[in-house]
Amino acid sequence: MDFNVKRLAADAGTLFSRAVQFTEEKFGQAEKTELDAHLENLLTRAETTKHWTERILKQTEVLLQPNPNVRIEEFLYEKLDKKVPTRMNNHELLGQSMIDSGNEFGPGTAYGNALIKCGETEKQIGGAERELIQSSAINFLTPFRNFLEGDFKTILKERKLLQNKRLDLDAAKTKLKKAKMADARALVSLSLNILSLFSNAVQMWAEEVMKAEQDLKMTQSEFDRQAEITRLLLEGIGSTHAHHLRCLNDFVEAQMTYYAQCYQYMVDLQKQLGNFPSAFSSNNNQSTSGAASVSVPILPLSTSLPASSANASSGFTELQNFSGSRKARVLYDYDAAGSNELSLLADEVIMVSSVPGMDSDWLMGERGNQKGKVPITYLELLN
Repeated sequence: MDFNVKRLAADAGTLFSRAVQFTEEKFGQAEKTELDAHLENLLTRAETTKHWTERILKQTEVLLQPNPNVRIEEFLYEKLDKKVPTRMNNHELLGQSMIDSGNEFGPGTAYGNALIKCGETEKQIGGAERELIQSSAINFLTPFRNFLEGDFKTILKERKLLQNKRLDLDAAKTKLKKAKMADARALVSLSLNILSLFSNAVQMWAEEVMKAEQDLKMTQSEFDRQAEITRLLLEGIGSTHAHHLRCLNDFVEAQMTYYAQCYQYMVDLQKQLGNFPSAFSSNNNQSTSGAASVSVPILPLSTSLPASSANASSGFTELQNFSGSRKARVLYDYDAAGSNELSLLADEVIMVSSVPGMDSDWLMGERGNQKGKVPITYLELLN
């Protein structure tokens, strides 16, 4: 118990002397030991690294998960050491909605088929996005977070110890300076030939100076040792930069893979949709301007044509080269884009014929008294 009290008193005395030294430095009443320029530069670089690592980490998290509520939820699950519940991302939700609506309209219709194809592609993009987030979290976010929560906290701890050792050193210097000033005053008193009266005081001042010198030597040694430890840790920031550079390269590769996958998915989808964008553009132009528009044939959405497609293709060529009419079965629903076209229903049978001067991708269709242009790609000629 006595030892603990003495230690507590010693610690309190150390804290008090540090506080006094710090206060006197702030008011310019005490000298301050400055760190060497190399160590100061290392400290500045460490602070800069910490600042920008935090900024990059935060903005990357925002990029990968724009929803702040979801980010907070994931943070809480991480702190509670619980698994984050699996949820569909925005691309997957959109894709599922498209697929459901396509099934409702009917996979056999052009619009329904298009919705299903687009929905499947959106879900593929959603899966690629999930892989990007997972890869970035492991190879990019985690190393940055480990630096902030691990290495830099260690640097802060050692830097605080260095600050305390520096205060102890300067307090010891001040103490020695005051002891020497007292010793000098004692020598002046001796010169007045009153040695017998002040001999005990002179001896006490000499012992005080010796003790102050020993304290200074000890605190200087502790300060130098702590400065070396801090310097070694700070020089490790160079290795941190090299590691973060590798992580940055991994992040770029993950993004490159993600965007390449998205591009390929969209290219494949565009091939499946055929010329739908051209038809939509034609319809939009027709509704927004009074100029005459030229209808563009629409390709069917299915990637595989019926077994009789080859025969039908040769039949179309024959029909276009010679006059006459043929029966044709409609493969997909088609909404007429203008009054000169004929709307179609899947599986109905109509009569088609070729008209001189008509676009080779179109035929003239007849259903009873109704006539109008119909796209070849929506038809299958019947024998």
